[in-house]
Amino acid sequence: MTTIRVRLTLIYSGLFLLTSVVLLVTVNLLLRQALHTRIARLPTGVLAPPAPGAPTGGIPPRPPLPDLVEDVIGYQWQVTGLTVGILTLVSLLVGWLVAGRILRPVHQITATAQRLSLSTLHERIALAGPEDELKELADTFDAMLDRLERSVAAQQRFIANASHELRTPLAVQRAAIEIGLPEDVGEIRDTLLLHNRRAENLIDALLVLAQAEHGLDSRSPVALDQVVRLAVAEGGSDGVTVTVRTEPFVVEGDPVLLNRLVTNLLDNAARYNHPGGTVEVTLFRGVLTVRNTGPHVPRERLGDLFEPFRQLHTTRGRGAGLGLSIVASIAKAHGARVRASPNPGGGLELVVVFAGSD
Repeated sequence: MTTIRVRLTLIYSGLFLLTSVVLLVTVNLLLRQALHTRIARLPTGVLAPPAPGAPTGGIPPRPPLPDLVEDVIGYQWQVTGLTVGILTLVSLLVGWLVAGRILRPVHQITATAQRLSLSTLHERIALAGPEDELKELADTFDAMLDRLERSVAAQQRFIANASHELRTPLAVQRAAIEIGLPEDVGEIRDTLLLHNRRAENLIDALLVLAQAEHGLDSRSPVALDQVVRLAVAEGGSDGVTVTVRTEPFVVEGDPVLLNRLVTNLLDNAARYNHPGGTVEVTLFRGVLTVRNTGPHVPRERLGDLFEPFRQLHTTRGRGAGLGLSIVASIAKAHGARVRASPNPGGGLELVVVFAGSD
């Protein structure tokens, strides 16, 4: 793939060489015509060579003028060819330097865009120079960053406020159910507590999803193998057998979100499984794999697994359909890739490939 700099270099060099060749060829042709015209006007005796045996006074005989003109024109064409070759190299070098200087502001804009994250949204290009199209592009990009920074700040405030405003009433409601209802309405009490717990889990999942989709504010080294083993130890097996094989691997990221990623993978593998089924968890060279038994998953429905509130008809349980959506968002925030594939005998294989893995 040719870059813009290469194309600009070729355009500059092509135009320069075309102009130079046209100029040199025109000069040579006009010179040849002018010489022949002037020779044609000379007396005939001047054009004829000296007679054989005529005294020359020790001076070697001169060739006829027409032959001399052809020699001069031939030499001129040789010089022209050499000059064009040298101009080709010079034009390529000059074109490359000029194109690089013209594209320098574009590289500055690109570098700023690649460097941006939630923690560096305050940075601006602030391109200096004349008021041209590139300056206008940089100013437009800075204005977009201003709007984006304000939008992200507003969304972060909304998440913080929603976390408080939504969790507090549910906590009060749960306390009222546990304390206020008498023991003789145990079935109603258990039902209310179940729905209350589901509402709290849904709010927590939505807040985690929103946080993951906004990226990471800070990163720190996280031992992913320890996170996996801790999540397996703390999670419920739900009637399935879980086997774990890990090797040490460190990820630059958020430990809380990485723990949630692993927990959701394990919860999904246990929830959507057969009674007495198995879950295999492996971490090898930065590739986390969770494979479970369970119902058959149609390959054409794999894309729905990572969409919020989307559930397959072959699954069981009453989840909100956010588990794998959160996994995909957390993986993306950490620069990882997630892929899913159905197992031949039923169940699913979920693979998370972290950056820096082989």
